[in-house]
Amino acid sequence: MNRLTFDLDVLRTFVTGVDLGSFARAADRLGRSTSAISAQLKKLEDQVGAPVLKKTGRGLAPTAVGEALLAYARRLLELNDEAAAAVRGVELAGSIRLGMQEDFGEHILTAVLGRFARSHPRVRIEARVARNAQLMELFSAGQLDLALAWNAGTAIAHGTPAIDALPMQWIGAADIGTFDAAEPLPLVMMDAPCIMRTAAIAALDRAGIAWRIAFTSPSLGGVWAAVAAGLGVTVRTAIGMPAHLRLFDTAALPPLPTVGLNLHCAVPEPAPVTQRLHDIVLHTLAQHAPAGLISPPP
Repeated sequence: MNRLTFDLDVLRTFVTGVDLGSFARAADRLGRSTSAISAQLKKLEDQVGAPVLKKTGRGLAPTAVGEALLAYARRLLELNDEAAAAVRGVELAGSIRLGMQEDFGEHILTAVLGRFARSHPRVRIEARVARNAQLMELFSAGQLDLALAWNAGTAIAHGTPAIDALPMQWIGAADIGTFDAAEPLPLVMMDAPCIMRTAAIAALDRAGIAWRIAFTSPSLGGVWAAVAAGLGVTVRTAIGMPAHLRLFDTAALPPLPTVGLNLHCAVPEPAPVTQRLHDIVLHTLAQHAPAGLISPPP
């Protein structure tokens, strides 16, 4: 039996088209004609021996075979790109100062640091995990080269809107039951000022739901601990939420707004190693964000 060897270029077209939700946009992103994209997808289906895409309305979506292939394709492309970056960047040295909002300090930062260190072992990352206001103060003072922070209305001089609209979510303990409607809803919140705190209180006030602050903390770790202990519910996004907590049904609590996420860059044309870290942050976010909210950089 002949061993099947996939063409990475074809897999990149497949993954890009699915991520962008359009193979016409994938053609623009990859600098190819639509006919060339169609030929690559035909080649992929011939290799697999089954359709990898199906029509859904006006667009295309992966079939069951395509979904299985998509997961492997992402892993193959990530490893390929990591190897290419390691070969090109092995002589790079120096340091980069990266700041991240607390929500991303565990899962996102860990993945980013591991991937970057494998590609650029001689480059040192000075990472700061802090609240949004502190991150932007450090960035404005020139103490960070990159900063991943919530969009609090601060203009991005340089950088990328990483996610335009990430849903805020009500989050509680996994074993918590329904709350007594006759009693104020207990809230576990970060100390003010806090974007999520303001959004939660505004949503409850609009819905006419009484509330009380049951616990406050200057750190996100304190919030997660209090929520897990059953002291109340909080509002964050699903990214970075501990696995032992759960999202609440929005039918039981009022809907919440979305929040944007920006990746700020200190200079308009960063050094290659800084640009590489910038791209790794976006790639890692794409893997953790809900499907369709963010596409990784080319």
